Amino acid sequence: MSEIKMVAPPQGIEGQGFFATSIDQVVGLARSKSLWPLPFATSCCGIEFMATMASTYDLARFGSERPSFSPRQADMLMVMGTIAKKMGPVLRQVYEQMAEPRWVMAVGACASSGGVFDTYSVLQGIDKVIPVDVYVPGCPPRPEQILEGIMKLQELVKNESFSRRNSPEYKALLASYGINVN
Repeated sequence: MSEIKMVAPPQGIEGQGFFATSIDQVVGLARSKSLWPLPFATSCCGIEFMATMASTYDLARFGSERPSFSPRQADMLMVMGTIAKKMGPVLRQVYEQMAEPRWVMAVGACASSGGVFDTYSVLQGIDKVIPVDVYVPGCPPRPEQILEGIMKLQELVKNESFSRRNSPEYKALLASYGINVN
């Protein structure tokens, strides 16, 4: 017969028959475990993302089993692969069509810094056109690295307060990219 082991409850106020915590923590936990990715894949990093979605690595374990191919139904933009400078405005339009809150992951060396393509036609990092929350290194990164990047993003989402998106710092960050803040 197995014995049930009780663990310590999370921080909060508890008593007989109730448990209280802050709304920031509850919403942060729910958001972090239900990120809907929008894959923006152009090269070999996209193939590694496909492997991450497959049964061996199973991204569904992290609450991201539903990739969205519509920016209006996604909250995590995953940019994977080489981004040409002509694609910069398209990437930015996709980002702007996403509803707040939205998070961005640059997957691979090309999306992070242009990779080995130091040419006139390749964007030297997507952070030139949109803000990035998590960078995943590698050329191409292994599925384990992509999963670690998602876990880092989940931790960021879980601990983000409601007021961050309305803060002057966040609005200044978007304004520095020329993104209209309403």
